[in-house]
Amino acid sequence: MSKTQHHTKIGIFKNVQTLTVCAMLTAMSVAIGIFCKNFLDFGGGLFRITFENLPILLSGIMFGPIVGGAVGLCTDIVSYLLSGQVYPMNLIVTFGALMVGVVSGFFAKYVIKRKSYFRIIVSCLAAHFVGSLIIKPIGLFAYYGWAVLWRFPIYLLAIIPLEVLLICTVYRNSYIRNLIDRSLK
Repeated sequence: MSKTQHHTKIGIFKNVQTLTVCAMLTAMSVAIGIFCKNFLDFGGGLFRITFENLPILLSGIMFGPIVGGAVGLCTDIVSYLLSGQVYPMNLIVTFGALMVGVVSGFFAKYVIKRKSYFRIIVSCLAAHFVGSLIIKPIGLFAYYGWAVLWRFPIYLLAIIPLEVLLICTVYRNSYIRNLIDRSLK
């Protein structure tokens, strides 16, 4: 591929490399979600341990809020289409996935400008607070009622700390750190 093709602007994705990385992150999120839905579900979706937000968070941190939101949106739609679910798509949950990417990207790009682990941690916490602890439970309330409150300890004690730890661990790699830091200029 020539340099001209590599740097051709492709909508919100800036170039082919960004589009390719985002497609891989979307595919990773879908695969993680399918795995977790099949093997880490302890109660019909209510008590599920899942790390499908990890690639969405990473896309927002790496490429900003618009691209992060696009990855979150695409991930939720593709996951729904591949799940074989017979009930209609929950658009509030889809909006929550979109907001995980938007908020992580917004905080990483505009709120915490210093290149550091602090930026990663705050971006992930804010994204999970808005997307996973406010918006998605509102959408899931229609299916589970007040039992949806069980999501909070699962997210607060397991999912959020592990996802933050995993992203910080990935950020330790100098290649990834340079990629993230360079993409947020």
